[in-house]
Amino acid sequence: MTELLILNEQHIPKLPRHAKLRYDNTRKKWIINAPERVFELDEIAGEIMQLVNGESSIALIIDELTVKFSGASREQISKDVIGMLQLLADKGFVIK
Repeated sequence: MTELLILNEQHIPKLPRHAKLRYDNTRKKWIINAPERVFELDEIAGEIMQLVNGESSIALIIDELTVKFSGASREQISKDVIGMLQLLADKGFVIK
């Protein structure tokens, strides 16, 4: 049985080897491609996933988004980022 991954700001997320992030020109959206699966990302999820590189911690990703979206609080951005990454981790699209 696989252990459930619970993400926090110290984790360094990355895509598993079988999944690739790419921009789909036909859909005009960022997607995650995996064998026999395609995950369409909304605009916010696309912004987050472009920062997931296997080197930056979730805290650093939140900090970068806080600068980019100065109208939102760090607390709200943190909640949104961790929530979205956790959903993808639960589906096996984000690992640490």
